[in-house]
Formats: sequence, C-alpha cells, structure tokens
Amino acid sequence: MRTFGHVTATSTTATSSDPAELGVGDIGDERALCDAAWALARGGLLADLSPAERGLVKAAAPSPEPDALRGLGAAIWAGDDPLGAAFTSLRSAERRRRQGATYTPTAVVEPMTEWLANHKGAARVVDPGSGSGRFLCAVGRRMLDARLVAVEIDPLAALITRANLTVLGFDKRAELHAGDYRELKLPMAPGPTAFIGNPPYVRHHDIDPKWKTWLRERAADLDLRASALAGLHVHFLLATAHLARPGDFGAFVTSSEWLDVGYGQLARDLVAGPLGGLSLHILDAGTQAFADATTTATVTAFEVGGPRRPIRVRRIKRVEELQGLAGGESFNPEQLHKERRWSTLLVPRVPVPRDFVALGDYCRVHRGVATGANATWVTSQNDPRLPASVLYPAVTKALELFGMEPGVLADSSDLKALVSLPEDLDDLAVADRGLVERFLDTARRAGVADGYIARHRKRWWSVKLPSPAPLLATYMARRPPAFVRNLAAAYNLNNVHGIYPVEPLSEAALCRLTEALRDRAALADGRTYAGGLTKFEPSEMARIMVPPPSWLEADEPWPRSA
Repeated sequence: MRTFGHVTATSTTATSSDPAELGVGDIGDERALCDAAWALARGGLLADLSPAERGLVKAAAPSPEPDALRGLGAAIWAGDDPLGAAFTSLRSAERRRRQGATYTPTAVVEPMTEWLANHKGAARVVDPGSGSGRFLCAVGRRMLDARLVAVEIDPLAALITRANLTVLGFDKRAELHAGDYRELKLPMAPGPTAFIGNPPYVRHHDIDPKWKTWLRERAADLDLRASALAGLHVHFLLATAHLARPGDFGAFVTSSEWLDVGYGQLARDLVAGPLGGLSLHILDAGTQAFADATTTATVTAFEVGGPRRPIRVRRIKRVEELQGLAGGESFNPEQLHKERRWSTLLVPRVPVPRDFVALGDYCRVHRGVATGANATWVTSQNDPRLPASVLYPAVTKALELFGMEPGVLADSSDLKALVSLPEDLDDLAVADRGLVERFLDTARRAGVADGYIARHRKRWWSVKLPSPAPLLATYMARRPPAFVRNLAAAYNLNNVHGIYPVEPLSEAALCRLTEALRDRAALADGRTYAGGLTKFEPSEMARIMVPPPSWLEADEPWPRSA
C-alpha cells in the first residue's frame, strides 16, 4: 500500500497504455492537470514550489475526486505516466515543439536506464530536462541509493515530475531545480554523477541571442568552436561537459541531426573529446521512435575522463535493439575528429576514381527563388491578369524533374511561370502598367506586401530572378537527386537547386556533367531525416565527386560507380 495526497492506492492495479483507462479522460484542461499533480505531490518532500509553480497552483481547478486520485496514483505506481500522457494530449504539438517537450517512450527509457544502472554506481543522477520525470522514475527503481536531480523549466511539467516522484516514494532522495539547465550549479557529490535524459530539441530560431553568446563563450572555454545555428540539445551537451567531473557518465537520446550538420560540429567535438563518448546507437531514419514527433534518434553513452578509448558506432533498425547499448564498430576519437559526417560511418565507401574532384571545385550550387508567397507569384504562363513580358517559365515542383529522361529539359511550355516585376513600374509599357497595378492591388489586399520576404525586398513586388541555371537538381526525396540539363533556360523555385559552372563549359561537357552527377550521387551524400527523407543542402551537393572539366571536355569515358 502507498499513501499520497491523502488517498491510498495499491500497487496491484494493472498497467495500461490507454489514456482513458489511466484517468486522463477525467483531466479536461491544464488547470485540472495542475491540480491533479499538486494533489499528489503536496504531501511529500518535494512540495517546496518555485514561484511559477505556485502561480499555477493558485489558478488550478477544484481538487479531483479521491477515486480519481487513487486511479492516477495506482497507474503511476504500476509504471505508467498518466499525467505525462495528459500533458502531451492537452498541450498542442506546435507549442511543445517550440519548447522542445518531446516525451520519451518507455521502449527508449528502459534500455538507457538499464545501461546506466549496470555501467557503474552513481551517487546521484541528473536529468537535464525531466519533463514528467520518466527517466528519473525508471532510475529510482534500479538505482536504489542514488540521489535523483530533476531540472525542468516548464512549471507544469515540474509539478508533474514532483507528483510522479512523490507517488513512488522517491521524494525522500530527490530534488527539483525549476529553471534552465544551462544555469545549474552542482555541489560536490560523494561519488560519480550520472546524466540521463532527452535534451530538448529547439531550433536556433527560437533560442534567445544571449544564449547563443553563452554557447560560443562556454565552447571557447574548452577550446572548441560553436555555431549560433546549433539547436538547444547541443547547448545541453555543452552544459553537461562543464558540469561533469572525471568519472561521471551518462546516456542521452537526441535527434540524429548533430551527427552530420555543420552546426553539429560542436556536439561531435564534445562526444569525441571532453564528454568521452563510449557508444552511438543510431536508429534507422525510417523508424519513428517518438509517438508525438517525427524525428530521428541517436542514443549516446559517455564517460568523462580516464584513458581515451574507441567509440562504438552501431546502426539499428528497431528500438528493441537498444537493449544493453552493446555492440558496434569501434572508431578512434582522433579519426572521428576528422570525419565531416558521422551517420554514414558504417555505410560502405564508394571508391572515388583517381583525379575526380568535388563538384564545388568548379561549380556553384545555389537555392532557387524564394518568393515568400507562391500563391501570388507562381501562375500559368498565359495568365490573362498579367502581361506576357513579366511571366517567366519556371520549375516549381521537384516532381517535374523526376523521371525526365535522358536528363534534359528541352521544352518549358508545360511549366508554370514566375511573376517578376521591375522595381520601377514606370519601366512597363502603358498598357501593361494598368494590368500590373490591378494585380498588385489584389496582392496587397491579400497581405502579400506584409510578408517577411516581401518586407525585405527593395520593392515588395519585385521578385528578382537570377540567370537560369545550366543544370537543375532536386534536393529532397527518398531517392538520390535528379539532375537535369536545363536547355529550356527555365528558372526555378527554391525547392530545386541550380548548378552554375564558374567557367564556361561546352554543351557536350554540360551533358556529360549531368550524366556524371546522375551516376555518382548517392543517398549517403545527403542528410537523412525521420521517415527516410534525404536532403541535400547546397554545400552537401557541392561535395559530390565528379570528373574534372578536362575529362568532361575530352571525348573519352571515365570510371563509373560500382
């Protein structure tokens, strides 16, 4: 029997994954959720709330019925997380994405917790973003003497963590820091500190500039460089490197993004350096590890200090293969420091023929035109609302390039058109000026002039077009890019890349370059997202190895891909 919140529940209640059976159906809004969490936590030793939490409690709904509390407590005691389930159900996915609140499923929590408990003893365990406390609840069951330290900035989630830990009786050896993990100070502990959790994924657009300054300065303290484009999970890895002492260890599950992107270099340097990476377990991008988020996943285990050892890298197809965090191919940390991308470490390398060079050595890869309002600036080539002189044939969908054999766009008559108007409308013919002004009046009433891109143009209506690219390429699909020779001199939106030789190439050489790109490009050259979608940024496409111009201009074959 376990008493909490002035009610009693037994531990024999069967667990359930159905929110309705967990009592979530009785929690209709966040006020009710707050009150349920506080009712379960207030009788324990974690009842000293932060000001933000106290504000929520004052505004909470009336206390839930004792039977409802007993049901919630029994479900928690049995291993479920009804309050966390209610949180993810009540709070919109968009809001949770902005906050990085992606809750980790049991199938990921359990193997990470098991590894932590089996690795070696710890005096305390820190979860940098506890959410509903799933990791610490699992840790508490396995590591019976460790002090549990939760860090959570969201006051409602903090209340839920307090409730879950209190119900399980872990409040006697737990503490909660209601604030930002990057500001956490840890006193000395009588033994190693373990770190475990799912550092929040928040894109750099939603990170305050002061924290970007913090990132650069704290990275410099370790003689490392940081990019302001790094996501919040990279900030948390850096904060952990500063908090940890030799002998400390841990396991984090993150998006796999940092393995490949330029702004993930700091994370790679930390894992191969100060954090002391032990293993990487990279989940296949086609497998969705998180029920409420389409994202890739990598579990990273580490131990700070001690002799440098190889880092094991393993690719897995199913979450169940995480068990034990064992296996993998070993890589020397010094070798990993030299690798630009880590997700492809286990992908067989395609031999590069001698004398081949990177595409970027003699071509520039550019994104296409960003209009900011395609519904206005993309139309048909014979749109009667506009004069033909401002309509330019353009590739507006990547699908238009797929299946185009033999890789040549020779006719633009079936394409849509981009509207490109001069900055000075007086440059238009008198008859055309009237049509254009009526068109712009409609666009202005639709709010097009107030769009972000429009506001940053010299004239909101003037969509500037670069010269047509000699070669066009798709950049996001579940297959290698399509490369097409643009004989029709069509323009392209930013869902298609344009490839521009720095020095002129003959027509024969351009066709041979198109053929070489179609032959050489592989999915491993891009970055793969959840669901198997692979993206080629311009810099990644520029790294594809192709014959040099001298070979392209010569009438002789070159080695083909295996």
